[in-house]
Amino acid sequence: MKLLAIETATESCSAALLIEDEIFSLSEVAPRRHNEIILSICEQVLAQAQTSLSQLDAISFGRGPGAFTGVRLAASVTQGIALGQDLPVVPVSSLASLAQAAAETMGVTQVLSCIDARMQEIYYGLYSLNDNGVMELVGDEKVIAANKMQIEINGNCYGVGSGWAEYANDLHDVLGKKINFEQEVFPQAEYVAKLGKVYFEQGNHVTAVEALPVYLRDNVADKPKNKLVF
Repeated sequence: MKLLAIETATESCSAALLIEDEIFSLSEVAPRRHNEIILSICEQVLAQAQTSLSQLDAISFGRGPGAFTGVRLAASVTQGIALGQDLPVVPVSSLASLAQAAAETMGVTQVLSCIDARMQEIYYGLYSLNDNGVMELVGDEKVIAANKMQIEINGNCYGVGSGWAEYANDLHDVLGKKINFEQEVFPQAEYVAKLGKVYFEQGNHVTAVEALPVYLRDNVADKPKNKLVF
């Protein structure tokens, strides 16, 4: 399988190409420059693997939540490629990709992913590792003030994401315990690709026109009606 993945929901702009179980990826922290560099990054990743768009089986993207312009950019670039090449699309939660990265790099089994949503709020989701090594969402993804979060975690939970950089004290207060966390991490296309492959093999993919971003805040865009678990 050959799957291209794009992730631009936060400060980091990345693309990855998955060929069977091999990953080619490139990432750059470039706030406010994603629209200038994302296509070039995609081209470089394809060149590394000596692969063309016409050889792809599917394309995946970080569908948010995250920065409005970043999430919209990933969706629009994905739609353009998918339409041009007649490819199925696999939307992947940017919070889930954070959790999957933590599971694979740190060996944790429960992750509270938090992305800074600005305006004193965070996007968050609680994830648990299943028997197949895939992080699954527990409950719903939400946007809320950090000091108003209501969630139960076990003692082995790990925190990841930019939300922890700003609101670690508030999060520890509402959780009723201190947990270890990593704040300087962003969603990466490498893990969007890995989750995208899993979802694709489960039949969880959509057409290009159905590849919609998820903002969470103020119902800017509706969630996909097929209620896939991303």
